[in-house]
Amino acid sequence: MKKSTLLGLVAALFIGQSAMAQSTPEITYTEDPAQGYLFNQFKNNWFISAEGGINYYFDRDNTARKFMDRFSPNAGLWVGKWFSPIMGARVGGNFTGLKGLSKQGGYGYYGTFEEWDKYKRNEFGVLVDGMINLTNWWCGYRPGRVYNGILYGGAGFNWVYTPSYDAHGVRDGWKRGGGYDTFTVHAGLINTFRLNNHFNIYLDIRAVGVTDDMTYEHLNKNRLDLQAYLGLTYNFNKTTWSAPIVPIIPEIPNCDEEKARLQAAEGRIADLERQLRDCLNRPVQTIVKAEEGPLCTIYYTIGSSRISRVDNKVLGAVAEVMKGNPATKYTVCGWADNYTGTDAVNDRLRKARAAGVERVLLKNGVPASQLDVTTNNANLNDMGEKFVSLDRAVTIKANK
Repeated sequence: MKKSTLLGLVAALFIGQSAMAQSTPEITYTEDPAQGYLFNQFKNNWFISAEGGINYYFDRDNTARKFMDRFSPNAGLWVGKWFSPIMGARVGGNFTGLKGLSKQGGYGYYGTFEEWDKYKRNEFGVLVDGMINLTNWWCGYRPGRVYNGILYGGAGFNWVYTPSYDAHGVRDGWKRGGGYDTFTVHAGLINTFRLNNHFNIYLDIRAVGVTDDMTYEHLNKNRLDLQAYLGLTYNFNKTTWSAPIVPIIPEIPNCDEEKARLQAAEGRIADLERQLRDCLNRPVQTIVKAEEGPLCTIYYTIGSSRISRVDNKVLGAVAEVMKGNPATKYTVCGWADNYTGTDAVNDRLRKARAAGVERVLLKNGVPASQLDVTTNNANLNDMGEKFVSLDRAVTIKANK
């Protein structure tokens, strides 16, 4: 095989592969949130939160206190993890200060208020919560979102401490609440605001329900605490979520547009073919060449054979043409209309008009041998009596 042939085959192979590569749709890949989100490694999406705030103890007897005297401090520390952009859990420790009134006495007594006994307690608890990110659930996950609303609920256990007094009734500190530790349930909404990928600040509004069995009669009253916290959260390691990677396959063209264009082109071709057949089958028309008109026509008024000054100039120009064509003979023909005058008068006018034109041409140097002077007793144009002016003339025409 010749080297040139081999090189040609190799070039054709590369060109064919390049054309195939260009015609093959390119497949790309992207994250598709519609397919859900991937679970991160266990070490990611952890957080720790520290918070502090106040609580408001709701109790029928407490309405006797002044409004501002019913608030107590509380604080908390949490560790938690998000398992998905929507679901998470946390465990933490909580401190709650509590102040109340009672007519039955109570553990934590520290004085009286009018006819009421005053008591207060410090409760230290361990809490466990489940969390749902409502914003991601309802609006879809977006990594850079500033605000997220997180609904949570859980339960806990509180160790109770009350004021202690010595034998002389002097307060000397705090003591455990005599075995009256309590279980709690709670629910709340965390309004969290993103500072960056790792830090958030939040406002937590929480309702806490607990059985209050601290009265001496053990009446087991159910109490409700409304608590509010301001907190700071630090998020560990990776804090975002990735969606599954899916291929994006370009739509394969169905060539409908090209087919339509081809059909339109075929229709135009068929129409042109029909027009061509009609043109080829059309009868051939015989073109009759119109008789060549006179070189010059001189017109006269009725009964006159006088050549005007303008016509003298025209005849001078005609003479130059004649002299430029010495091999051509010219017929000078006199005409008169047959609608006015007698035949004798009209015959005389025809001859006089032709003779006058002959004299001017000879005077301008046209040889007599080039001139054939004659008359015609018909009407020049024969268009009717209305156009008789066109019949009073002398024509000069080249002989063929």
